[in-house]
Amino acid sequence: KGPVSVEAVSDSYEEMVEEGLQLAKMASNVVVKLPITWDGVRACKKLSENKIPVNITLCFSSAQAILAAKAGASYVSPFIGRLDDSNIDGIELIREIKTIYTNYNFTTKILAASVRTKNHITQSAIAGADIATIPPNLFHDLAKHHLTDKGLETFNADWEKSGQKI
Repeated sequence: KGPVSVEAVSDSYEEMVEEGLQLAKMASNVVVKLPITWDGVRACKKLSENKIPVNITLCFSSAQAILAAKAGASYVSPFIGRLDDSNIDGIELIREIKTIYTNYNFTTKILAASVRTKNHITQSAIAGADIATIPPNLFHDLAKHHLTDKGLETFNADWEKSGQKI
């Protein structure tokens, strides 16, 4: 069972820490999700010092990703689809973060968020994302390809023509 991200809903440092401590008691695989605000960064630092994994979310710049890593975040979530909506290359942000994290040996994992297309998944992996959150409909489409369908059709037709049985 992998990590399960649970969002703290408060917007003040003290409340985020308190919620994070409570959420972490739910199960050993809970990751507390906090926004990249100053209070979120401070709460991340405090929770990380207490060995509670944190996902810093709503990341839209490399500078924010640096803050997340320095605060001890286990994960940072750049929102690539939302960046693309603003005519900013979300995949390029993942590349930048990966380069920075590699340069400084940061252990924070990159979680590609706001994934909208199969291309986002492929390009995020190429750019160095460790994880991607994928909508269910997109997940089901991953195995689909028109040439696979055509090839399967041809294989089945050839098998029928052979007259063989298993």
